[in-house]
Parts: sequence; C-alpha cells; structure tokens
Amino acid sequence: MAKHPVVHFEIGCRELSKTREFYSKLFDWEFNDFFQVAEKSAGLAGHLTSLGHEPHNYTIFYVQVEDVAAAIAKAAGLGGKKLVGPVTIPTGTFAWIQDPERNTVGLWKQA
Repeated sequence: MAKHPVVHFEIGCRELSKTREFYSKLFDWEFNDFFQVAEKSAGLAGHLTSLGHEPHNYTIFYVQVEDVAAAIAKAAGLGGKKLVGPVTIPTGTFAWIQDPERNTVGLWKQA
C-alpha cells in the first residue's frame, strides 16, 4: 500500500439532491441517505456536502497522513499554507491545506 494514499473525495455544492441526481445519472454512482458515495460504485469513498457558506462549489481529495498537524507544518515549511483545521470528527481528523500554486488538498487521519 502507498505510504500516503488518496483515501476520500468530496464534492461541494449548494443543492445536495440535485447534485446527487446528476452524479447518479452520469456515473451510476450509488449514494446513501447521508450523500455518501458507495466506494464500490466510485472506486473510492466520497461524499457530497453543502457547507452553507463559501466555498459552495469545490472538489477536493484527501490524502492519508499519520499526523495532521505535522503534515500542515510540513506543508507550510514547503511554501504551502493551512486553510482549515485540524478538525476532529467522529471518524477521524481532517484539514485543508493550500499548495504554493493555490490548489486545495485535504489531509486525513482515520480515528
């Protein structure tokens, strides 16, 4: 297994039901009631989300790390910056960083 695999993706939107319908019809993805994409249908776990604030529309992938805070510090030392987090949720801890070219990447550590 890769040391830091891509483990999750997220698609931000304003209208969850409309977005779920689009991806269901486009790619035959299956969703549960929490707008999570079945890994068996997308090849990778993912979900749709509506934050209720900016950014409304975005796509992001999450890279598994051993220590979210340490990965944020390493990114900053390489010219990146912290955007969000670390944030602990029941299933783990995540953060968003920005690389020197302003691309947003998620960091993830499973609980």
